[in-house]
Parts: sequence; structure tokens; C-alpha cells
Amino acid sequence: MAADNVAKAANSQTNSSTVKKPLYEGSTQYKSWRYSPEQLEQVRTSLNAAAVAVIRNTFEADEPGSSEDVLFLNANEEQLLVKLYITKIPQLCGHFRFPEEVEATAISYLKRFYLKNTVMDWHPKNVMCVRGLHYRLTALFLATKTTNNPISLESYTSNIPKTSSSDVLDLEFLVSQSLNFEFAVWHAHRALWGIWLDLQSLPNVSDDLRPQDVYDIAIKHVRASRFTDAELIYTPSQIALASLALASPLLAERWADSKAAAGAAQPLSATLDPTLGSVKYIITQMGHPPDVEAVREVDRRLKLCKNPEKVPGSKAYLARQAAEQQRAEEKRNKKAEDVRKAVTEGGNPFGNELNEDEKAKQLAELDDDDD
Repeated sequence: MAADNVAKAANSQTNSSTVKKPLYEGSTQYKSWRYSPEQLEQVRTSLNAAAVAVIRNTFEADEPGSSEDVLFLNANEEQLLVKLYITKIPQLCGHFRFPEEVEATAISYLKRFYLKNTVMDWHPKNVMCVRGLHYRLTALFLATKTTNNPISLESYTSNIPKTSSSDVLDLEFLVSQSLNFEFAVWHAHRALWGIWLDLQSLPNVSDDLRPQDVYDIAIKHVRASRFTDAELIYTPSQIALASLALASPLLAERWADSKAAAGAAQPLSATLDPTLGSVKYIITQMGHPPDVEAVREVDRRLKLCKNPEKVPGSKAYLARQAAEQQRAEEKRNKKAEDVRKAVTEGGNPFGNELNEDEKAKQLAELDDDDD
């Protein structure tokens, strides 16, 4: 009996180990950048509240009572401003003739950046500067490199008047750090293309059922989804299938049913219907640029509640710069003093030679770091 139980357990373990997870579930996007609608709201609300508290304290430290009449932005107003700048990215990509992969990735980067930062600290025009018909976007330049569509910094800045290389690079590390250096993005437009190729091999889908204009309409819905939070809540394949369903419900249903497991209690399309309905609602109701007048009002108020430590020339900014310079000077002095002591005491300024035990210990620590 015991042997039978062990055998069953072993078989169960073998079967579970052979079940393959989708590649997407092994991605950093799946692990780090997926939220429920409630979680997403909580992240933004908490970030906004923390920023307001810090900025209020900065105002008060500079001039007591000065924050009483300041009307700070809430999380929804911050998101409204970010959305406006997101809608500018396709225009810039069209100007440079960047492929869709670059456009979609840059939009994802901007969304993720503002899940770690607020517009009261970093105005989108600092990450994306608007000058006339041209835009300078640090996140976009980063996206050209991470998607293997590089453009030289000189070519990039030469197309944007009054922009230097430092303007583009100054925030690149901050953006990368905010992304946790997780640059890979899985996109719905690629999932849609995969679905479209699948449809060509389905026996119950003839050529007349899938005219090219269906795909053209579906990809427009995918592009509209980029102006929403859909990619932070749903998988690329769910967004792609919802976009196809908006263009052709019949094709979406037949593709979904073709993926159902044998002996399923109900068609897969019926199982997916509630989820796809939510995605379709987001795309159709929110996949458009925000009202410009509403954004203009938010931007006007932002000028009065922006973190003064991030405003060049302000008292708080100068005080912070002075404090950072002082810390850097103290660090340099300490390092120089350590070298001086090593030299005057007859030691080696580059450090003493390690014995075998110390070498083994440091090698073990390096191995642990690699894990």
C-alpha cells in the first residue's frame, strides 16, 4: 500500500512537472507589471498621497503656512495629464518613422514610469518635452535601443529644435531605474498578428470570412487600447482577442473555440466572454485622447503644486543641490583621508593582499550575488 502511494505521488509529480506554462508567465511583465483595477488604483492613490505629504512639508519648511491654500492634484488628475502625453507618442514616432514596436514600448515605459513617480515630481514634459510640432522623449529614445531599433543620439536630437544630447540622457537612468531595468514588453499587436495567422489555417474560416479590413479595424482597436490601462490589467492575448471581437465577433469566437481543450464543458468563447467584455468596454470607452481643456486646467494647477525641490532656481532646489554637493565633498574627503592614513602608516593604499580564507569567503559572496 505504501509503495502504491509513493508511486501515485511520483506519477502526480511527474505529470505536474511536465505541464508547460506559457512563456508570458515567465516574463517580468507578468511578474512585476500586472494589477487588478483595485490594485492599480491603490498604487496611484498611495503614490499621490505620499508625494503630496512630502511637497507640503517642503513648502512649510520654506515658508510656514504657504501650503494651506495649495490645491494639490489627485491621482485621477495626474493620470489625465499622463494620458495626454501618451497620445503624443504616435505623432513623434510618425515623424521619425519608427516601427510600431518602438511606439508601443515607449508608451508602456511612460505608463510604468508613472507607477513609480508622480507628475508633481516629474512633469511629463520633462520626460517628454513638447516644442511646437516636435517632442523630445527620453522614454522613446530608450525604447529604440531596447527594441533593437537604434538611432544615433545626434540624429535623434538634430530633428528636435533646441535640444541637446544631455536633454535626452539626463533622465535616462531615472527612467531605467523606475522600470526596475525590466525593458522587455509583450505587446497586443504581436498577439493579434499571431491570431490572424492562426485564422488562415482554421478549416471553418474561409477567405471571405476574414477580409483584410477586419484585421485593419482590429489593429486600430489595439492601438486605442494603448491610451488605456488595459495592458496593466489584461494579457496581450486578451487585448488582441477583444480587439478582434470588436472587428468581427464571429472570427474571435471561432478562433477561441479552436483552442478549447477536448471534452470541455462549454466553448472557450463562452468562458472568455466576461473578460473580453471588460476589455472591450475599456477600449471603446477610454481609448481616446483626453479633453484638452480639462488637461490644461490640471497643468495650470500643477504649476502651483509642483515639488519645489525639482524646480531649478527655487530655494528648495538650491538647498538640495547644496546638501548633495556637501555629501559628495565629505565622501571625497573621507576617501582621501583613508588613503593618506594607509600611506603614512606604511600600508598599501590599494588594500592588503587577501589570505586564502578571505579569498574563499569573497568568492562565495560573489557566487551568492549571482544567484
